[in-house]
Formats: sequence, C-alpha cells, structure tokens
Amino acid sequence: MKIVSLFTGAGGLDLGFKKAGFDIFWANEFDSTIWETFEKNFPKTFLDKRSIVDIPNSEVPFADGIIGGPPCQSWSEAGAGRGIKDERGQLFFEYVRLLKDKQPAFFLAENVSGILHPKHKKAFDGIIKKFENVGYYVSYKLLNANDYDVPEDRLRVIIIGYHKKLKKKFKFPEPQKYKPVLKDAIFDLRLAKPAKDKNKTNGDELKVPNHEYMNGGFSSIYMSRNRVRSWDEPSFTIQAGGRHAPIHPQAPKMKFIEQNKRIFVPGKEHLYRRLSVRECARIQTFPDDFIFKYRDVADGYKMIGNAVAVNFAKALAEQIKKDITPYL
Repeated sequence: MKIVSLFTGAGGLDLGFKKAGFDIFWANEFDSTIWETFEKNFPKTFLDKRSIVDIPNSEVPFADGIIGGPPCQSWSEAGAGRGIKDERGQLFFEYVRLLKDKQPAFFLAENVSGILHPKHKKAFDGIIKKFENVGYYVSYKLLNANDYDVPEDRLRVIIIGYHKKLKKKFKFPEPQKYKPVLKDAIFDLRLAKPAKDKNKTNGDELKVPNHEYMNGGFSSIYMSRNRVRSWDEPSFTIQAGGRHAPIHPQAPKMKFIEQNKRIFVPGKEHLYRRLSVRECARIQTFPDDFIFKYRDVADGYKMIGNAVAVNFAKALAEQIKKDITPYL
C-alpha cells in the first residue's frame, strides 16, 4: 500500500509504517537541516522540499493513505500555545485540503497533548469536523508511546480517519503488557563523546554513529525539576532541544533543595551528562543503522525530538493495515 507523508521530519512515522509493510513513495519536508538525513535513510522515496502551502493538489500523487504530524509548537503546553491562531497551527488546513482532493482510504495525524487543552477545544473540534466533512470517520485518542514498545513516557494525540466508503472507524490497539525501560534501550551503549567546540559534531570520528552529547550549562528552569530517570524506568519525553535532553541514568536523581530548585548530588557531578543523540534515537526506537546527518549537534536532537517514535508508529500502522487491506 502506497503512502504520502506530510510534515515528514526525519521519518520516524514513515519508518514505522515501512516496517509494517507500507510503501512511503512521496514525502514533503520544508526544513533544509533535515533533508540529508531523510534522503540517506529513505533513498527510494521522492522528497518534495517546498512548503506544503506552495504545493498544488495536482503535484501530490494519489495514495492509499496520507500520514503526518503538522508542526506541534503552536499547541505545546510549554510554548505560547497560540494554537490555530499561529500559522503553524493552520497547517492542519493544508492537510484537509489534500485529503479533500485525494480521498485516500485513510489518514493519520499526530500532535502533542496540548492540543486537547480546554483553551484549544473550539479549534480542535473544528479540525475534527473538517476531517469529517471531507469524507472520513474520525477517531482520536491521547496515547502514551510507552504502552507501545517505546522506552519513554511520551503522550501524543493520534487522529486517524477511515474513508466513509469503508464503513468503519479505527479502534486503537490495546496497550502492550510489557513497558520497556531505559535499560532495555541504552544499557549496552558506552563511552559517549562530548560534542566539539560550539557543539559541532564529531562526525566520522565516532565509533557509534551520533553517540555524542551536547555540552554547556543547565538553565534554572532545567534545574527546577529532577531530570534523571533510573535504568528501570522509562525515559522522560525526548524533546526537540538538546539543552533539555534528559540526564543519563548513570547519575543519581537530582537533590531537592526547595520548591523549583534542585542540584546535582555533591561529589557525583561528573556523572551528570545529557543523553547522547544516539541514546535519544534508541529511546525513540530508531535502529542504529538509521544515521542522522548534521553539523550542529542541536539539529540531531531536534530531528529526534520532533519525530514520532518508530515502534509506536509501527503499532498503529499494523492495526490500520489489518483494517483496510480487505477493502483495497
């Protein structure tokens, strides 16, 4: 089954669908810092590098499904939360435009939990209504990727629509019994290297690709909370900024001083380093042969933090494939 991928990023969602047996044959990504990574890891996929707003319907091929997560910053609880008033929030309308014209059998859209905040209710309900009005039965749910073979607490809203001609709605798969933890993902990785001066990459000098971590101090906001999860716990959410990457589980949990203030345990300061780019990729369930290409280490963290966790995507894709195969 052929898939068109929008707002593709590095391709976490795409890889999950590929592992489930789908063919990602056309993708769109506007951020030039991502192109080299995507093209290296998806050499057979055509990548359109224009902004989605500049791509006419006639230049997007027909497919069995359209997948993609419109930029989430507009809806993030950590950001300004401008939602649909932000140009990035309005990119949902571009998604609807293409669905209306192409009428694929299904679509999947992903976004942050903040999109369900009460202040966005009217806008979110409006988006769901637009999806329904162009021909789809829509299901949506807030899910934790840790329930679907991802060693990370990562809450995301998944919106899936089945074309009304299929006469059925998507039902979300049940959470898996085993919840993977940090030890499952990164225990065998050792000897990460600090990034070079100005947080430039070590490149080919690394024995394990991308196994390098960002240098630099930690903000008061970062130090206001514990940032360490133990080996037997799932990771904190991998974010799109390296400055806020979680601390490696080799370190003890940060010491509480007072409300909104913690410190590294005295005498153990040398154990506190950010997770490496590769460790973040492992936590997001990218395989080690998926290579991230960048010059600034910050771009590596950004690509991974903005991605859909691969195993999470695969679990959703497998359910979709099971549902729609009889109709195609």
